[in-house]
Amino acid sequence: VVFVGYGIQAPEYDWDDYKDVDVTGKVVLLMNNDPDWDPDLFAGETRLWYGRWDYKYITAARNGAIGAIIIHTTPSAGYPFQVLQTSNAGKQFELPVGSEPRNEFKSFMVEDAAKELVAMAGMDLDVLREQAYNRDFRPVPLGVTTSIEMDVEIDSVETANVMGLLPGSDAELSDEVVIYTAHHDHLGIGPANDAGDTIYNGAMDNASGVAQILAMARAFKSMPEAPRRSILFLLVGAEEQGLLGSKWYAANPTYHPGKIAANLNFDGGNLWGETRDITYIGLGKTSIDDIVLEIAADQGRVVKPDQFPDRGYFYRSDQFSFARIGVPAMYLDQGMDFIDKPEGWGEEQVNNWTSVHYHQPSDEYDPAWVFDGMIRDAQMGFRAGLIIANADEMPGWTPGDEFEAARLEALADAAE
Repeated sequence: VVFVGYGIQAPEYDWDDYKDVDVTGKVVLLMNNDPDWDPDLFAGETRLWYGRWDYKYITAARNGAIGAIIIHTTPSAGYPFQVLQTSNAGKQFELPVGSEPRNEFKSFMVEDAAKELVAMAGMDLDVLREQAYNRDFRPVPLGVTTSIEMDVEIDSVETANVMGLLPGSDAELSDEVVIYTAHHDHLGIGPANDAGDTIYNGAMDNASGVAQILAMARAFKSMPEAPRRSILFLLVGAEEQGLLGSKWYAANPTYHPGKIAANLNFDGGNLWGETRDITYIGLGKTSIDDIVLEIAADQGRVVKPDQFPDRGYFYRSDQFSFARIGVPAMYLDQGMDFIDKPEGWGEEQVNNWTSVHYHQPSDEYDPAWVFDGMIRDAQMGFRAGLIIANADEMPGWTPGDEFEAARLEALADAAE
């Protein structure tokens, strides 16, 4: 076992936790999140993809590690350990193996257990973490060996993305498309809660997102004339297994990435009423900002960036799969400033939902839900897509953004 700090390799920040240490065939132990103490280093408190578990596993495999253990703490993950337990209790899925390296063993470990593991080496986890808080850190072999045996069965199953296309009305622009997404899956059947319920319904996460997409599709279809660009309504599967449905579509798109004008993703919805604000996860990353700001002004609302930046939401839902192939992406989330509610009430509701209902059987329809805010958010999403679909030019990434290079490459390839 080798402790590799954050397990990050980011040349643009002059940061490499692996250095030249060979971890081939070893199990790496690493910290969750990314460095968060300097706003000029990994965007400070805003979690980037470098802080997400999928990046850490991919990077460990790329460096030859046979397995990876991420140390879980609630602050570093943004959710309690029970979310990991319920999210991983049933069958786990991956896309078919290609030529890319894969981990044979992926794991999370609670902090106390990680401390015990490190103590077996005669070391202190807090001391190791302190050493990892700078660029000069080098991996630390613990001198501890382990064998891991899992009694598993491997099945090959098939699921589906569900798509509906509204062809564009402009002869020159109809080969370009605006893609709306929401994931149609949840966790299915899992461990029973205290009430004995084993059905993980996913009413908020993400039947509410699917409902918004269907409502927007109905609205677009009812227009006297279709927008200039085509509109694709894409309900993706296996998001809860690691964005697999959208990842598959991004690798096998029905439109060239350079012809996809934008992705507008809806993952969850506002269940608590109207707000004076709207959360735009990804604000500042693309020229879609101007469109959202214009619509919000018409609605009398304020646009705010991710109000939980430490949780890295931009990299946790399906818009990330599109961003990775260069497609400008928008992810709207509920606001926090609720009308007729005291200050802090909205944050309290969201935090309570995350700790009590997120990835739990209790995420089911509640007659107490108030849909006024969700309707306004869906209206904003509809108008944003309509503006993009009718504009002369497609949106772009903010110069210097992490996904700009992929977009420029896709546009150049589509033009050939």
